[in-house]
Amino acid sequence: MNTLLLSIILVPVVEIYLFIKIGAKIGAFNTILLVFITAFTGIFYARYEGLNTLKSGFSQMIKNQVPAYEMLSGAAIAFGALLLIIPGFATDVLGFLIIFPITRKLIFGKVSTKLKDKKKIKEDYIEGEFEDIESDDERKF
Repeated sequence: MNTLLLSIILVPVVEIYLFIKIGAKIGAFNTILLVFITAFTGIFYARYEGLNTLKSGFSQMIKNQVPAYEMLSGAAIAFGALLLIIPGFATDVLGFLIIFPITRKLIFGKVSTKLKDKKKIKEDYIEGEFEDIESDDERKF
C-alpha cells in the first residue's frame, strides 16, 4: 500500500485515539488547552530556530560555502512547524523532535547514512575506454 495513503488513514486514527485517552485522564478542557499551548509554543520555537538557521545560512554564504545543511534544516523546521499547527499529540511530538536541533541532526544523520548506502548499491559500473570509429560508408550518409 502507498505510504502516503497509509499515513493519511493512520495519522487521524492515532490522533483520535490519543485525544480520547488523554481527554479521559485530564479532562476535555485541559486536553484542548494543551493542544493550543503546544501549537503556540511550537510556532514560536520554530520561528526562533528558523531565524537561527537563516543566520547560520548567511554566515555560510559569507564564507563562500554552500549552506546545504541550513537549507535542509530550514525545510525540516517548516515541516515541523506544520506538524505542530495540526491539532494532535502524535504530530506535536514529531514536530518538536524535528524542530529541536539535537534530534534534527540525529534524524539527518540516519537519513544520510541510508541514502549513502543506497547510493553505494547503485554505483556498480564497469569502467572502460571507447573509441569512435567512423568508416567511409557512414560519412556518405
